[in-house]
Amino acid sequence: MNAATQTQARADWASQAVSRQRAFFESGATRSYEFRLQQLKQLKAAMIKYADEVEAALKADIGRPPLEAYVEMSTAMEELNHTLKHLKKWMQPKKVGTPLLAQPGRSRIEYTSQGVVFIMGPYNYPFVLCIQPLIGALAAGNTVIMKPSSLNPQTAKVMEKMAKEFFSPDLFQIFLGSTEVTDALLEEQFDHIFFTGSPRVGKIVMAKAAKYLTPVTLELGGKSPTIVHSDAKLDVAARRILAGKFMNVGQTCIAPDHLFVHASIKDEFERKLVQTLKDFYGNDPQKSPDLGRMINSRHFERVKALIDPAKVLAGGQTDAKELYIAPTLLKNVTLDDAVMKEEIFGPVLPIISYNSLNEVYQHVKKQPSHPLALYLFTESRDVEQEVLANIQFGGGCVNNTLMHIANANLPFGGVGESGMGAYHGHRSFLTFSHQRSVLKSTTLFDPPMRYAPYKDKVKIFKFLFK
Repeated sequence: MNAATQTQARADWASQAVSRQRAFFESGATRSYEFRLQQLKQLKAAMIKYADEVEAALKADIGRPPLEAYVEMSTAMEELNHTLKHLKKWMQPKKVGTPLLAQPGRSRIEYTSQGVVFIMGPYNYPFVLCIQPLIGALAAGNTVIMKPSSLNPQTAKVMEKMAKEFFSPDLFQIFLGSTEVTDALLEEQFDHIFFTGSPRVGKIVMAKAAKYLTPVTLELGGKSPTIVHSDAKLDVAARRILAGKFMNVGQTCIAPDHLFVHASIKDEFERKLVQTLKDFYGNDPQKSPDLGRMINSRHFERVKALIDPAKVLAGGQTDAKELYIAPTLLKNVTLDDAVMKEEIFGPVLPIISYNSLNEVYQHVKKQPSHPLALYLFTESRDVEQEVLANIQFGGGCVNNTLMHIANANLPFGGVGESGMGAYHGHRSFLTFSHQRSVLKSTTLFDPPMRYAPYKDKVKIFKFLFK
């Protein structure tokens, strides 16, 4: 089979898959609450049945410790249970007011399904970051085609087994493979595309979607700062920052990327960070069962190159054979260092000293994109309000890291180049729904105010124009 024939074959299966799902969607089968509820219950049953296999696959693909694997799965389960509980209410039309000009009548917003959705998953959290958007898409009554990352082959295979056992491909189908599979699917016309990954690939996805004016949700990334102010509780801050940074060995889009520490507490806080690292992972973190590994050699080499040996406060060790990079703290970092020029996405935490919060604001403003996340440690309400007023970011925490994504009541998404659109909980339902406006007028009587001839009626509108 020559290259042209292979390309056509790929296009044929992609087109057939989308056409099959579109026909099923247009049959109206997905519209009812009962159908959507049943599919979500099927997803829950699949997640429970395959939990152990997902855990093992995450270990094989990315070295994920069992606890972190269950944190990932539990986050998805929490969102699924939240959706099961609230879906009926979310689907109800919402009554809204009607202006005088449109009276007599009533107005409402209806939540209708979009159609065929394409979900593209990332490699860093290959299970939860596929399942969470899937929950929203099914809840909103769509059909779904999913393409997990090819860098997690074991996890992707388990998810494919789940889909085949518990769902009809008319409703939900997973395709495995490399970029050529993704490229073939992106040539098709979808009703919504949901992508989680890098800004570079996000631009490609958006360009492909523009061909059909397909709406997109882009969950991307960026350099997310953490600020430790002079009044922070340092023991708590050290634990929560390092836990957030080194979960999944830093391969988390909302991980603390770099650390601003007030000069008055810098030395003390650095000592606490070093001690907390030992408390977490022992004297030889490479032997710790609680640390994963880099996803592949390319990312290993990229992150390794960001470590300046002269600035290592703790860690710095690497092992290419194991794709291991020790949890590393860098001291005396400046904004000109290589580690501050790109999103780290690995177990390296640069520490920067500051005297005034204005220094932090100026640094953040110079970045090419707004932070996806911001973390602030302070006991001062005034400092909290000042920082939140001066930095634009997707979401974040005060006196914690990462935990805002665990709350299904909070929308998650970026701003600017860190992302477009939001999801989680009710926001996922809204993201994958069309909010349709309906105004219903009575026919019992028909006020002549807006009909010609307009003689003398303009006086009434002028009177009302205040």
